[in-house]
Amino acid sequence: MTAPNNLSFRYRLEQQKPGRTAPGCITRGASVNEFPVSKGIAGVSMRLGPGGMREMHWHANAAEWAYVVSGYCRTTILHPEGAGMATRSETDTFGPGDVWYFPRGWGHSIQGIGPGECHFILIFDNGDFSEDHTFSVTDWISRTPPAVVAQSLNLGAHEVAKLPKGEVYFANGPAPDDRSFISTLRPEPELTSIHRYPLHAQQPRRVPGGGRQRTVTQKEFPISTSMSGSVLEIEPGAMRELHWHPQADEWQYYLEGSAEMAVFLAQGQVVVEQFEAGDVGYAPMGAGHYIRNTGSSLLKVLIGFNSGDYQSNDLSAWLSTNPLDVLATNFQVPDEIAAKFPHQREFFIPGRRT
Repeated sequence: MTAPNNLSFRYRLEQQKPGRTAPGCITRGASVNEFPVSKGIAGVSMRLGPGGMREMHWHANAAEWAYVVSGYCRTTILHPEGAGMATRSETDTFGPGDVWYFPRGWGHSIQGIGPGECHFILIFDNGDFSEDHTFSVTDWISRTPPAVVAQSLNLGAHEVAKLPKGEVYFANGPAPDDRSFISTLRPEPELTSIHRYPLHAQQPRRVPGGGRQRTVTQKEFPISTSMSGSVLEIEPGAMRELHWHPQADEWQYYLEGSAEMAVFLAQGQVVVEQFEAGDVGYAPMGAGHYIRNTGSSLLKVLIGFNSGDYQSNDLSAWLSTNPLDVLATNFQVPDEIAAKFPHQREFFIPGRRT
C-alpha cells in the first residue's frame, strides 16, 4: 500500500550522489527536502580519510548526535561561556560503536585520525536541518572586512591575504599523531566523557533467538538532552515487534543485512517498505511499526530519536496486561485463541521454525 501523496518511508541514502566531496572526504545527506516524511529528524553519512577534517563550525537549528560505524576520528568542541565562567573546551577520540552529542550552537570540528577511513552517521533533531543553517568559520572569516580579521586574529594584512577566500568545509592536513593530543586531551582519558558515550561497550538487552539492543539516553549520557539512540541486532527471521513511540520520531540507518519495515498511519493506512544496508527509514511519532529481518544473516540497525528519553509502547506488553475477556471481546475470537496471545513483553520475537 502506498502512503498519502505517495510518500515513501525509505530513502536510499548511500545510493545518492555525494553532497560535498574533497580528497578522502564525502558527505551524503537526508533532510526533509530529500526525504519528505522525515519531518522531525535529518541525517548525514560522512566519511573522512586520515587527516581529513570537517572544519570548525556550528549548527544554528539543530543538535548533533553521531554514531561511528568504522574507523577513528577526533573532535574538538567549545562550551559557551556564561557570566563568570572560564573558557572550556573538550577534545575526544572516537572509534567504532562510539556516540557523540553536540548541543545546538556549540562550535566543533571532526577529523579522521586513521588508519584508514572513518565513517560516521550524523543525526539531527530537526528534519529541516540543512547546510544553510551551518556556520563554518572560514566562510565567516572570508566575508569579514580584512582589517577586522587582522585585529581579531592578531595578523598582519599580508597574512590575512593568505587565509581562505571562501568556505573550506572539508580541509585536509596530516593525520594527527600522539604529540598533537598532549595539550588537549585529559591526562587519563575516561571511557565516558561529557560528549562521548561508548555505546558498543554497553551490555545489551538480549532475547534468545531474537536479537540484542543497546540504548543510550540522557540518563546514561546527560548532555544528550534532545536525542537518544539504539543499535538493534536482529537474528534471521526475527523481528522488533509491533510498537510505537509516544514522544519521539524514529530515524533508522540500516548498517547490515536486509529488512522489512512497515508504518501504520491509522485510517486503514499501512505502508510496507523493503530495506538493505545504506538505506534510511523513518517512523513518525506515534505511528505503529515493526522491523523484520528478511535475510539469512544478522540485521543491524542504527536508530535515532529526537528526544533525550526513550519510551516505547510494545504490543506484547499491552496485550499481556489486559484481562483475557478484554482480548477475546476486542479481537472477536474465542477465549482459547486469545489465551495464545503474548503473556509478557517480548521486544524481539524469534522467527517461527518450519
